[in-house]
Amino acid sequence: MCGIAGFFNPSKSRPGHEMNAIVTAMTDAIVLRGPDDAGAWVDSENGVALGHRRLSILDLSPLGHQPMTSADGRFVIVFNGEVYNFQDLRAELEKNGHTWRGHSDTEIMLAAFCQWGVVEATKRFNGMFAFAVWDKQERVLHLGRDRLGEKPLYYGWVGETLVFASELKAIQRFPGFNAAIDREALTSLLRFNYIPDPLCIYQGFKKLPPAAMLTLRSPSERPQPGWYWSLPQVVERGLDNPFTGTETEAIDTFEAMLKKAVGMRMVSDVPLGAFLSGGVDSSLIVAMMQKQSARPVRTFTIGFHEKEHNEAEFAKDVAKHLGTDHTEMYVTGEDALNVIPQLPSLYDEPFSDYSQIPTYLVCKMARQHVTVALSGDAGDELFGGYERYFVGRSLWNKISWMPPTMKKMTAAALTALPPKVLNRLGAKVLPKRLRHIPLGDKLHKLAEVVAAPGMETLYLNLMSHWKKPQEIVIGGKDPVTAITDTASWPRVSDFTHRMMHLDMETYLPGDILVKVDRAAMGVSLEGRIPLLDHDLIEFAWRVPFSMKVRNGKGKWLMRETLYRHVPKTLIDRPKRGFGIPLDVWLRGPLREWAEDLLSESRLKREGFFHAAPIRQKWQEHLSGTRNWHFYLWDVLMFQAWLQHNRS
Repeated sequence: MCGIAGFFNPSKSRPGHEMNAIVTAMTDAIVLRGPDDAGAWVDSENGVALGHRRLSILDLSPLGHQPMTSADGRFVIVFNGEVYNFQDLRAELEKNGHTWRGHSDTEIMLAAFCQWGVVEATKRFNGMFAFAVWDKQERVLHLGRDRLGEKPLYYGWVGETLVFASELKAIQRFPGFNAAIDREALTSLLRFNYIPDPLCIYQGFKKLPPAAMLTLRSPSERPQPGWYWSLPQVVERGLDNPFTGTETEAIDTFEAMLKKAVGMRMVSDVPLGAFLSGGVDSSLIVAMMQKQSARPVRTFTIGFHEKEHNEAEFAKDVAKHLGTDHTEMYVTGEDALNVIPQLPSLYDEPFSDYSQIPTYLVCKMARQHVTVALSGDAGDELFGGYERYFVGRSLWNKISWMPPTMKKMTAAALTALPPKVLNRLGAKVLPKRLRHIPLGDKLHKLAEVVAAPGMETLYLNLMSHWKKPQEIVIGGKDPVTAITDTASWPRVSDFTHRMMHLDMETYLPGDILVKVDRAAMGVSLEGRIPLLDHDLIEFAWRVPFSMKVRNGKGKWLMRETLYRHVPKTLIDRPKRGFGIPLDVWLRGPLREWAEDLLSESRLKREGFFHAAPIRQKWQEHLSGTRNWHFYLWDVLMFQAWLQHNRS
């Protein structure tokens, strides 16, 4: 795992030593992504510079140093990530006469480019990656990103120079960088709690989308990315050609594929472990690891003293059953609060999924023992695990027949009383075990969903924080995204499958993978996600819906596979959130910090937000009449990021 940066402008001549100094300054800004080694390569005649920071995982010798040049001298690469099938590719390339200097996957990638060309070679890579490769022969720069977006890559123009990097803090080091805030991106942050690709918080810059490649002969071309793999096509092919075997055959096939995916991700020349929450996803990954390990696998979890947020006790039971070398750490509110000042630097671009805090803490703890950690992310998207899938499906089945007028009348009835009145009523009339639920908040949220005129609007409402963010951001505009661009949707009739596809297209790369990458890289830890193996993804979309969701529970196929290794009694239990009591903290220890960032004078002076609706939600939250912590955290994370970047 590493960090990359560079720039390209053949029309602007700079001396080689100046180009070297610039690209080195860029990579120095992302030293945490690669603390073990640094390198730079420049071609002043063609105006291209490539920089690299290395976290040594494979081939710890100098033979793994980057930037790396192909054996024939044609290609030069900087690469962040891992190509897990490099050993299979190595064997295939050897048959074509290739020989090796070391044993890194980077060297295999370069040989593959020589053998098959950059695009065709990339189609053969099974891994997570972001790379820049300069073709000396054709004088072409290629930027590429992995299929699901595990590794980040930003790019854009400073004047007439193309500038790119793993993180924005490196781009900010390029001379002349002075980009304005993109208000469409800010509007998206308030809606989703992340900024979806290809948007970027800075005008003139973009994220390279997953499975995309950008090819440039001259920065003045301003080309659009091309795709070497298509998730919508995978979805359509899978649904058109479903798996027809028995349930037992499906479990056998899935287990074999997952075992292979996990095994490939266990190849490492440094200590390796796994995150273990005790849930289905992480327990299954650890079970597959332990099956292939001659020694106890290192597993890590963090616990919370608040019982409603604590899963450490479950993880401990699973670890004991599987025989892992388990480490747990209980964190306090103070531990979590101490992370908050680091978030603007860690996440580099405004990001407001507040589970970023416990994610960082578990990465920090794991890094004290290992350099690589596997996780169980993506199981919910692949096999129907999120609660919103059941809520959305149930609601859609109940309201899809209603004409628009009836939907509006139903929504009006649900919101006839103010939320605070309904909250007080719920505290009196609901069963004792349910009285903690804010009935008014829930009914008003339900009303927003019921009023949705169609499937896409219902999903958008389920995924939105601020429902009309363009009215909060001054000059804001709700941009077209994969969620609202229905013309790009694959042919999917089932509403739950539709939500799963959209989550994989948007929420997974924009939220989950950003959260994991930045938290892990912030402590120089490499995270690996076996369930994102593209062969597994293609198989998952062939699996019938009945083998994903059954009896009101998701991830049926994963559960049945896990039961072969872990007793049901350790797994079948209510899920607890991997979160923090943010609503309470904003009224307590974070109140002064939040008040400063949300002050009316500050909001008006900075000129990004209309102050009145934000102040109203802040006052309602402080009074306890409403819980607006999700909404407020979106604004607070932008405000904290802005303060950090302007100080």
